[in-house]
Amino acid sequence: MYNDQLIETLRQGVIGLLDEWGLDPQTNVKLLAISENATFRAGELDTGRQIVLRVYRPGYNTQQEIESELDWIVALREERIVETPEPLVVKGGRHLTSFEMQGEQRLVAAFAFMTGVEPSPTENLNSGFEQLGAISARLHQHVRTWKQPSSFVRKIWNFDTTVGPKPHWGDWRDARKLTKDGEQLLERTCLELKRQLNEFGEGADRFGLIHADLRLANLLVEGERLGIIDFDDCGFGWFGYDFAAAVSFFEHEPIVAELEDSWIRGYRSVAPLSEEDAKMFPTFVLLRRLLLTAWIGSHAETPTAQDVIETYTAGTIALADDFLSRT
Repeated sequence: MYNDQLIETLRQGVIGLLDEWGLDPQTNVKLLAISENATFRAGELDTGRQIVLRVYRPGYNTQQEIESELDWIVALREERIVETPEPLVVKGGRHLTSFEMQGEQRLVAAFAFMTGVEPSPTENLNSGFEQLGAISARLHQHVRTWKQPSSFVRKIWNFDTTVGPKPHWGDWRDARKLTKDGEQLLERTCLELKRQLNEFGEGADRFGLIHADLRLANLLVEGERLGIIDFDDCGFGWFGYDFAAAVSFFEHEPIVAELEDSWIRGYRSVAPLSEEDAKMFPTFVLLRRLLLTAWIGSHAETPTAQDVIETYTAGTIALADDFLSRT
């Protein structure tokens, strides 16, 4: 659980590693974000140089999984597939280093600082979602032909590991303010999700390596450039799930239907997307919504969870009820 004391301890651990990237010991280190991991921004006062430091949460991704994430980012940058910050190497030539805290190693990676601002759900997102659809198509095209390193390992995001018996982010049944009637409705929803996903299948044309968290918080806009950050959740899932992640936390808003059209239009400007795939988007959106409902319960201390924790479960139930009425 993140709290002020833990965050300061992590910050001090990061400060002790600054020399690994050739930064001055007096570099200013400030907390940037807390989600699954703790992310800090380090800026040298004299030179103005800035980097971003991610301290990985123990017990989520293994070192091999993190190294695989960084391998993919390097490949995407080398082939100019997307705009994403460069993973920085430490003096030994590796991408990862660590510090010890309370008897365990905390893994740390550094990235070049990318300028830009996070899009707001209250602004006109249509053109941005068309651009995001095209970017997603390029990502999916890349993974269909990319030869993964033999050591490459990432999580699988399917029914069982999202809302089924082996959930990566916890059990949605533990959600705040979930009533018995609500739980029963969501149980029926899960059965329908499982039926549809089993019928859709996991063929190579629809299931592969995805970013899996292309929500607004992981996008940086500057002029015409749309930058992508935070591949921490990347893994093997349905390609259409990348759209569902893009509407995270505002799945209930009426604008989502328009954004879906924009995303699909952008995607099809780069790669084919069948009607069968497109018809699954509401299923993926609800799957993601249930997954986030579980995440909020298991990460209640994070600012993201705190912003929505009181109302999110009720919204999930309303979306699920609407979903079932349409199937």
